[in-house]
Amino acid sequence: MRNALNTLFGRLFGVLLLAIVLAHALAFFWFHHYDPPPPPPKATFVEQPDGTMRPLPKRPRPWFGGPVVPLTFQFFSLIIAAWYGAKLLSRPIQRLSEAAERLSLDLDSPPLDESGPREAQQAASTFNLMQKRIREQVGQRARMLGAVSHDLRTPLSRLKLRLEQIEDAKLQGQMRQDLNDMIGMLDATLSYLHEQRTSESRHWLDVQALVESISENAQDQGSNVQCAGTCAPLQVQPMALRSCLNNLIDNALRYAGSARVELEDSREALTIRVIDHGPGIAADKREAVFEPFYRLEGSRNRNSGGVGLGMTIAKDAVERLGGRLSLEETPGGGLTAVMWLPRA
Repeated sequence: MRNALNTLFGRLFGVLLLAIVLAHALAFFWFHHYDPPPPPPKATFVEQPDGTMRPLPKRPRPWFGGPVVPLTFQFFSLIIAAWYGAKLLSRPIQRLSEAAERLSLDLDSPPLDESGPREAQQAASTFNLMQKRIREQVGQRARMLGAVSHDLRTPLSRLKLRLEQIEDAKLQGQMRQDLNDMIGMLDATLSYLHEQRTSESRHWLDVQALVESISENAQDQGSNVQCAGTCAPLQVQPMALRSCLNNLIDNALRYAGSARVELEDSREALTIRVIDHGPGIAADKREAVFEPFYRLEGSRNRNSGGVGLGMTIAKDAVERLGGRLSLEETPGGGLTAVMWLPRA
C-alpha cells in the first residue's frame, strides 16, 4: 500500500480525492446545521391607513444561505487541487529537462537527484545511467584517439631523422612538408580532444578587455587586427571563449590577412563579429566547415590551409557557453563569423 501511494498517480489521485471529500463534507455540514428562515405565512395581511388590506413583504433570504458558500468552497478547493496536481505532474519533467540541458553543456554535470515518486525515481535513475554511459563512451573514444595520436609521434619522428639521408633536396623537402602536416594534424587532434574533455566553470569576465588584449597581441606580432564596440562583463568559460576568439581571428588572418572584431551588447545577449574581406565561403558550404577535418578546396594549400579543426573547436566552445556561431557574407565581400552569447 505504501509503495502504491509513493507514485505520481497515487499522489495525484490522493490530492484530488481529499479535495472532493472535504468539499462534500463541508456541503453536508452546512446544509445539515444551517437553520433556514421559516417560510412566510400564506395569507398575512396588514391594514393600511386608508382601510385597504395589503400582504406583508417576504423576508429576504440572507446572502450566505443556501448552496452559495459550499459551492464556492468546492470551486476553490478543486482549483487548488488541480494546480497542485499539475505541479506534481510537471515537476519531474522539469527536473529532467533541466538535467538534460546541463548534460548538453557539460558531460561532467552532477547527476540527477533520485528522489520523489517512484516514476520520477525510475526516470532519474535511467537518466543518470545514460549520462554515465555517455561519459564512458566519450572518455574511451578520447583515450583511443589520444593513444593513437601519441603513438604515431614516434615513427614520425624517426622518419624525420631518416629524411636527412635522402640526397634529393626536392624530394626531401616534399617529404618533410608531408611529415610536418601529419604532425600538425596530430597536434590539432589532441587539442580538439582536450577541448572536449575539459570541464571549465563559469566566471564573470570583461570580454571587451579580452578582445582588446587578443588584438594587441596580434598587432605586436605584425598582424592587422582591429576591434570596436563596448560591452559589459559576461559570465562565461574564459578559456573556452579565448580559444574560440583565437581560432576565428586566426582563420580570418590566414585567408584575408586582416580581421576586425566588433562587439554589440544588449540586455539579452552579447554579439561578437569577426569580420574579414577575404575570399569568403559559398552559402551552401558554410555549415560544412564546422565539421571536423573539413577543408574547402581553396584551403588545401600547404602555406595557408589548416587541418580543418579550428572552426569545429570554435563552435564547440560557443555551444558550451549556451550560444550560437554562424557564418555570414561580409558586405563588399568576405566572411563574417557571428558569435551570439546569451546573458541569461
